[in-house]
Amino acid sequence: MMSDSLSAFFPNAQMGVLGFVHLDSYQICAIISTLVILPTVWLRNLSLLSYVSVGGVVSLVVVVLCLFWTGVASNVGFHPAGQALNFAKLPLTVGIYSFCYGSHSVFPNIYSSMDEPSRFPSILIISFVAAGVLYSGIAICGFSMFGEAIRPQFTLNLPTNSVATGIAGWAVAATPVTKFGLSITPVALAIEELLPEAQLRSHGVSILIRSSLVVSTLIVALTVPYFGSVMALIGSSLVVLVSVILPCVCYLRIHKERVTKLEIAICSSIIVVGVVGAVVGTYSAVTSMSG
Repeated sequence: MMSDSLSAFFPNAQMGVLGFVHLDSYQICAIISTLVILPTVWLRNLSLLSYVSVGGVVSLVVVVLCLFWTGVASNVGFHPAGQALNFAKLPLTVGIYSFCYGSHSVFPNIYSSMDEPSRFPSILIISFVAAGVLYSGIAICGFSMFGEAIRPQFTLNLPTNSVATGIAGWAVAATPVTKFGLSITPVALAIEELLPEAQLRSHGVSILIRSSLVVSTLIVALTVPYFGSVMALIGSSLVVLVSVILPCVCYLRIHKERVTKLEIAICSSIIVVGVVGAVVGTYSAVTSMSG
């Protein structure tokens, strides 16, 4: 996401390395993005990361306002064009939306770092409602403005000579910096806990593990150019598993002695829908990438 936005600002950037390696604009911006993000993943204190993550919320609001302003004040306007509901691409869309709501892996770390854990449920409700409103607003505005011509990142559709486009582009570029560290922390902590000795869990080893995760992400970004399809694949295969299927399975397992028949029916229905959606969405994403 960050490299896509930056490469749109510097489309002609090129660089030669050692005389035989040629880097285009996207590759250069991807490497720069990695270097910028890298220090944020070294932070092990979630309290500090939470302050950094606030910037992501601000960036998202700025992007939404820029999109709306472009539709109102420019020649783009709001004129829905194209098919609003495409059942053939519905599984892919569900996978992308699932990816957007796939923050469950961070919840345990956030809960344990809160000063008032009792407020966690209300914070979850507020967060998901706010995210749903913003995502829905972006989807409606994006389709109303660009129709089926909309790209995986709508900022790439905005007029290149607009001030709002520049602001939105930089805001989108800044978003991964504010969120990547918090997202990668659960993975890093899980890997660190696998180390056999406590001495190996030093800050230096932690930095090495987290840096390796960032570099591996860079490699994937450079080798897999299907941004939307990758999001759909992760959303369908992993996020649905973590966010939809496993919570119901764990709830039934933990409360098996006192769970009611109605709860069993509801959880079972959610599990079945989740499994079907995951299989269909994963197949659709893989097909989209291969085709």
